[in-house]
Amino acid sequence: MEMDKNSLEYKFAILETPNSGQVTFIKDEHSNEIFHPSTLFPAGLPPVYPSLLDEVQARFLEDPERLDIHDFRKTQRIWDPDVDIESLYSMNVCPVNTSLQVERNPTSGELLGYFEERIDALENSANMTSKNSWSMLRAPGPPSEATRGSSTNYPFWPGGMEEALSTMMRDGPSEVDFEEDFLTCPPGFESGVNFGKHGGSTTDSQTLNITDLIQDVDNHGWILDDVDTNNEKIEEKQKDEITLVRSNSLEDILKKDSNDENKKLVSHEESTENTLAMISPVEEWAVNVDISKPVSEWSKIASNMAHKYPFELDTFQKQAIVYLENHQSVFVAAHTSAGKTVVAEYAIALAKKHMTRVVYTSPIKALSNQKYRDFKTTFDNVGLLTGDVQLHPEGFCLIMTTEILRSMLYNGSEVIRDLEWVIFDEVHYINDAERGVVWEEVLIMLPEHCNVILLSATVPNTLEFANWVGRTKKKKIHVISTLKRPVPLEHFLYTGNSNKTSNELFLLLDHNRNFQTTGYTKAIDAKKERTSKHQKSFGAKSGKGATPGSDKGVWLSIVERLRKKEQLPVVAFTFSRKRCDDNASMLTSLDLTSSAEKSEIHIFFNKCVQKLKGSDRKLPQVTHMSGLLQRGIGVHHSGILPILKEVIEMLFTRGLVKLLFATETFAMGVNMPARTVVFDSIRKHDGTCMRELHAGEYIQMAGRAGRRGKDTTGTVIILCKGDVPEISDLHKMMLGRPTKLESQFRLTYGMILNLLRVEELRVQDMMKRSFAEFHSRKDSKEQEKRLKELISIIKSKQEIADVIKETDFGEYYDSCIELLELRERLQNELYLSSAGLKNLQPGRVLVLDTEKYKQHLAVSLKIDTSGKDKKFLVLVLCEKSEIEKEDTGEHKLSPQSILQKSLFRPEISVGQEIVTIHAEDISYLTTCKLDIKADRIIDDYTKRQIPRFRDDPPSQSTSVTTQELLRLIENNPNGLSSLDPRRDFDIKRLELVEDLSRIEYLENVIQTGFSCVDSGRFNSILSEVEEYMKVKKELDNLKYLLSDESLHLLPEYQDRVQVLKELRYIDEREAVQLKGRVACEISSHELVLTELVFENVLSPLEPEEIVALLSSAVFQKKMNLSEIVVPPCLEKGMNKIIQIATEIGEVQRHCGIRQPTEDFVSELKFGLTLVVYEWAKGTSFQEITNFTEVQEGVIVRTIQRLNETCRDIRNAARVIGDPGLYQKMEKCSELIKRDIVFAASLYTQ
Repeated sequence: MEMDKNSLEYKFAILETPNSGQVTFIKDEHSNEIFHPSTLFPAGLPPVYPSLLDEVQARFLEDPERLDIHDFRKTQRIWDPDVDIESLYSMNVCPVNTSLQVERNPTSGELLGYFEERIDALENSANMTSKNSWSMLRAPGPPSEATRGSSTNYPFWPGGMEEALSTMMRDGPSEVDFEEDFLTCPPGFESGVNFGKHGGSTTDSQTLNITDLIQDVDNHGWILDDVDTNNEKIEEKQKDEITLVRSNSLEDILKKDSNDENKKLVSHEESTENTLAMISPVEEWAVNVDISKPVSEWSKIASNMAHKYPFELDTFQKQAIVYLENHQSVFVAAHTSAGKTVVAEYAIALAKKHMTRVVYTSPIKALSNQKYRDFKTTFDNVGLLTGDVQLHPEGFCLIMTTEILRSMLYNGSEVIRDLEWVIFDEVHYINDAERGVVWEEVLIMLPEHCNVILLSATVPNTLEFANWVGRTKKKKIHVISTLKRPVPLEHFLYTGNSNKTSNELFLLLDHNRNFQTTGYTKAIDAKKERTSKHQKSFGAKSGKGATPGSDKGVWLSIVERLRKKEQLPVVAFTFSRKRCDDNASMLTSLDLTSSAEKSEIHIFFNKCVQKLKGSDRKLPQVTHMSGLLQRGIGVHHSGILPILKEVIEMLFTRGLVKLLFATETFAMGVNMPARTVVFDSIRKHDGTCMRELHAGEYIQMAGRAGRRGKDTTGTVIILCKGDVPEISDLHKMMLGRPTKLESQFRLTYGMILNLLRVEELRVQDMMKRSFAEFHSRKDSKEQEKRLKELISIIKSKQEIADVIKETDFGEYYDSCIELLELRERLQNELYLSSAGLKNLQPGRVLVLDTEKYKQHLAVSLKIDTSGKDKKFLVLVLCEKSEIEKEDTGEHKLSPQSILQKSLFRPEISVGQEIVTIHAEDISYLTTCKLDIKADRIIDDYTKRQIPRFRDDPPSQSTSVTTQELLRLIENNPNGLSSLDPRRDFDIKRLELVEDLSRIEYLENVIQTGFSCVDSGRFNSILSEVEEYMKVKKELDNLKYLLSDESLHLLPEYQDRVQVLKELRYIDEREAVQLKGRVACEISSHELVLTELVFENVLSPLEPEEIVALLSSAVFQKKMNLSEIVVPPCLEKGMNKIIQIATEIGEVQRHCGIRQPTEDFVSELKFGLTLVVYEWAKGTSFQEITNFTEVQEGVIVRTIQRLNETCRDIRNAARVIGDPGLYQKMEKCSELIKRDIVFAASLYTQ
């Protein structure tokens, strides 16, 4: 069959169906390719559906009959709007921002009143979590973060910061300047909205007209016509009421001033000056409680106390308990051993009764462990949280260090929700330069519902500190102080050095705190007598200092005397760890225990060390301490192993340690009183130099003497090994005032980053509420009130403000004030200098410039140096009798007055007066000098002040001097030549030369450089300008005091923020970046350790090498790098850390922080690098002690702190998503957590 040519172009595809074996042809009109046969699915060809687009087009667009035109719900309707003018008057109610809450008594439920509470912006949202809200109403976090919180959590809102939370809760309306106070450009935008005045000459072509919009929407033109008509009426009315007053000259501006207006200004000025006197007194947040009176409310509480005591409570304890029952905060400042712990125990009992929680904080870990044991015997369900221990965190009473509580507050721990009380023990530790800032941070960050209990030794400024706490937390703080010690002390000097001289014990301060001078004299005589006998026998030798042999004799004699007098146990405070060890070791012949006591000590000691592994039990320090304790001697300092210190403390509490050599930390950290306290010396090295003990330090340590209920008096003995201390030093030390509580607030990078990550909490708010800023901020409420008054005064003086703006009156006033200030400063510098005092010797003629003696001539008689400030006695020429001075009409700031050179000349009769003046009262010193008899002139004037000699004529000396001064005035009425400051006063300081040149320039400008002085009403206008400028200056000063600019730490804060920006921890808008979030996880050396993580320095290293290098961040002893032995494998890492620290130090220096780079690098100490490296490799503790001279206790404490650093780096690795580093840091902790270093505390078992 013949085929058509076109049939060859027919395109199709051949497909085979597997089930039937049939072949199917499929036409393809869209492809030019040749299809090959293929096989389909077993079920054959799939069904072919039409295109959805084609179906929609066919059903709804091409076939309109299918539409249901009767279904009105699917169609659009248009109605003409009903015009209702009255609807324009109604407005929707704004959302409520506050709600009324009921205030009830927490115990009885009694309704006390109502208060307004802000509704959180997220309260109505289910998304309010710890990641985006600071409210107590937020949802709880995961159980794993319940105790410690998380660095990604928001903290709960601090109490007392409500005014920072919302401006609407502030008292009174805020003053807003609608022209200046509004921002036009949002943060992060390059441009904003232009709020120019209407009627401007420039318009934006793209700006829409509101009338165009209305016309587009509404076709009813009568509305617009009505609006236009109303606008025309308003404009006509304004034209009728408002008239523009114009003036052609300066005199016309204030022409309407009349006598009534002047009177109004005078009365207004008087009211302005008296405003501060009318301000209400500053609100005191501290309430001083009088404990000398009986407690009236005690009978109501005694029958239903939360905790019963087997003894009668003291008055101060009862007072404190009464306030605790009323849910009020207290500050108990009591003497050592007075019983402050009773107050803490009762707060814990109240929390248990109320089913809330309580936190007990202490400055050091040892005291936390001790309190855990004490409270656990009294209460059940007590927990302990320290750096390396976490026991029963679910307990209602948690004992922890203050650093742990700070971390929980910043990290939004769920424990804070149920917290009723926070007990701060040893509050005087706030004076610690390194860690005192932690107390302030915690007190500021505590939420509103937490009450505080402050326990401290006696300090002189308890009210001041309590006032700061109360003002910060907006709560009354009741201050309760004890009047005297429960066990009085007697202080002695001991000059003996053997059993023969053991009776040389002299009373220096009796139990009534009377200083016994006779006792001091006897001690001096006894020391001199022995010295003279020694010199006769062995020759003259210095009596200062002491030798080890003489030390042994002193200790043996004094201990033997105390044993005979039954005055053991004794704590011997020695201000050197080495001397503590040496003193204990040299008393080999001293045995203070009986056989029964030796057996008890042996059993207890072996039981405690039994928990250690075999090699650790044989450590030299363990065996040495065992021998000492057998004889009743103990040593307690930071170099002793922690487990041994706890053994010694427990044996001392049992009375089995009779003689304890201890450093100062024993008085601070352990509450264990003794019968007697002995001072090896009253001089200590404070890290800078040797000095005598401060009164507070001496009182703290001496207070350990005297056990309440056992001793009638406590004995304090000062050993006089060398010379007897000076009586003045002893008196100051024993009777001086205790050390004041002072702020140690400082900025740290961790604090800044933790606050910056929460936008609502500003670092400036933290600084404002610090104890350091308390004095400058305590009057802020009164200052804000005064600020509003000044703003209203400024607004009422708008007319004079326009004058100042349009003329040069303001510049003239500023120049005059600057000239007067420069003159006063230069006069003080010149006339009080050695050259000035030389020129002011008797006989020098000078010109005075005071309110009473304007340009009066005088002669110098005497220089008075008796007081703090130097004064000058001069004879001044004046009117003999008081006459009424005519008002010249010249203002005191007029050019004629301020540049006056003509001398005053008596008009009626010549008189003279002798007056005392200061340096700033002298206008200038003349070149004239008179030959006078100053003493006779002074005696004559003094005599004529007596009533019966008042009418006597002046003496010849006075008359001659007066005539000489009068002759000088007549010959030189326009002034005398003055001494040249540059030549006659030997000015060499650059700033004084500049001041002098500036004075000369200002005098010329004031005389010829201002046009306002030519005004006919210059003096009257200048008076108003002066009044206005004074008010404005006070206003500017108050604005400064209330602003962040007045914070003394603000420059350092700005510098540190700049450092964080340079290192990219925060961006330009101060938003915390990833590096900043990592730094928040690290507690010390944040910047260096964060850089180590981000520069991948640690990941390539082995775990042993990582912990060895990280030890530099926790070891504290100063050592030279040349003395440090570092394994070769660690040298590269150590050099890298030093390099990073150097780079950070350079950035700090570049940003303005004054810390030298070398000092910043020296904070990293590599002294234990080798020791930690060997320990991580599994070396025994006994072997690693051979690698260093550092004492065992310091090594243990360093490795324990190192474990906390490893945990911080592990959390940092989790934040950045580095599982390799995370696992290595876990391995690091496993390697170092073993054996004696992490032996469990005896207090926790």
